[in-house]
Amino acid sequence: MKSVGVFDILGPIMVGPSSSHTAGAARLGKVARSVANGPLKSVKFLLHGSFGKTYKGHGTDRALVAGILGMEPSDIRLRESLEIAKREGLEFEFIETDLGDAHPNTVKFIMETKKGNYCEVIGSSIGGGSIQITEVNGNKVEFTGDYPTLIISHQDVPGAVSNVTSILYKEHINIAFMKVFRKQRGKGATMVFEVDNRLNDDVIDEIKGIDSISRVIRINPVKEEE
Repeated sequence: MKSVGVFDILGPIMVGPSSSHTAGAARLGKVARSVANGPLKSVKFLLHGSFGKTYKGHGTDRALVAGILGMEPSDIRLRESLEIAKREGLEFEFIETDLGDAHPNTVKFIMETKKGNYCEVIGSSIGGGSIQITEVNGNKVEFTGDYPTLIISHQDVPGAVSNVTSILYKEHINIAFMKVFRKQRGKGATMVFEVDNRLNDDVIDEIKGIDSISRVIRINPVKEEE
């Protein structure tokens, strides 16, 4: 896991009283925004555990919306994010819920894009401003948002993983972390790559061309995304 320095938690790098409830929440929002990959019409924030109990007092609501709007945890506009979102026409709702055996600082994003597409992301703020994404569109995943990330839905068949790694190798893209998740042998599966190099459109298009692959999501590091 990425090391966290004192200035990632205190001082001008973060707006708000809590690294977990504000800095981490803003980063979660930025990742969810990247996964949705398009202008958003509405967002429901399902807040679990301490997120649900204290989100107003700790500014978690403002931080989550700020992230959805593309703001960094250090952005001074975070304090007015709810008002900014309303002015921009974004509909949002905060709902206290029980997500089961999840980290106390967990949120489920249910997002609708302006094109009418729906997207869901579950993630946790695990301390010191660090986050972990655990589910995307109902598929189990595990990544931190610190690296350029590929989330690939595919059929669980021989060669699916090697076809992707061959493309990354050919393009001199180094894999930092890789995990594969599946619900049932021979059915749908998900592979997640966290890599050291930013991923261009040509790489994504080549991966999408593999027969066994049904969807590719590209996520840039939350501190670099524009």
